[in-house]
Amino acid sequence: MTFPGAAADRETAAYVVVGAPLDISTTFQPGTRFGPDRIRQFSGSFEDYDHRTGQHFSALGVHDTGDVHAWNDPAEYVDYLAGTLRDVRGDDAVPLLLGGEHTVTVAGVRAVDPDLFVCLDAHLDLRADFDDDPWSHACVTHRALETADHAVIVGARAGSEVEWERAREGDVTVVDPETVRDRGAAAVVDAADAAVGSLATATTYLSVDIDAADPGVAPGTGTMEPGGLSAREMAAVVRGVAPYADGADVVEVNDRDDGQAATLGGHLLRAFVFAHADG
Repeated sequence: MTFPGAAADRETAAYVVVGAPLDISTTFQPGTRFGPDRIRQFSGSFEDYDHRTGQHFSALGVHDTGDVHAWNDPAEYVDYLAGTLRDVRGDDAVPLLLGGEHTVTVAGVRAVDPDLFVCLDAHLDLRADFDDDPWSHACVTHRALETADHAVIVGARAGSEVEWERAREGDVTVVDPETVRDRGAAAVVDAADAAVGSLATATTYLSVDIDAADPGVAPGTGTMEPGGLSAREMAAVVRGVAPYADGADVVEVNDRDDGQAATLGGHLLRAFVFAHADG
């Protein structure tokens, strides 16, 4: 199964979709191993044409290279996956990663080596480890900051006391759901500009954990947290950041709903491509 409209050859592609069905550290509802193919499946109903940009998805040079089969050593898997994504970058294409649990984002960050990590997420994910596991999906932003200089976490509303204390340090900015509701994508772009001086000159990686959405919008995810973003708000943030991003992912989609999370994930991936190509 390939992402609908991903019609370009690998050699000529401007965007390369890579599936990463890792599913070993989920703390509540597993099933992210099904995420990449569910996103592909539930994107089949979308129109090829985007009225916002006047573009056809199938004409934007997207290639789907399939999945990198996951195994039970996350450190080794992330290292291998990062190499795959670096190859995409080496071919002057933008890597588009489909998870899988959020741990796979570390591979995307390592491949892009960004100044800025922008993440839509219900959780801060700033733990050094969770249940003695430093490769838990609850540690992703902590690990991203081993590479990136600054993290902007969009939609966060949950974290431990230690994580909230960590989030007050100078290399982390939290844009809460209420601010996104009131100011939209401008709040995120302004926070990103303040973090790195200018998004236009920074290298940026964008990660979309589908649980940033309110669970009423996307219940098919491992750790639901009420009070989240709407589908419209998430799409606006993705469109706002995409023109400046050098890689992106959609993660934490599982099979515990009727396709709502996967449909939103596919929509956001397409929104990224349309906005990036138009930018």
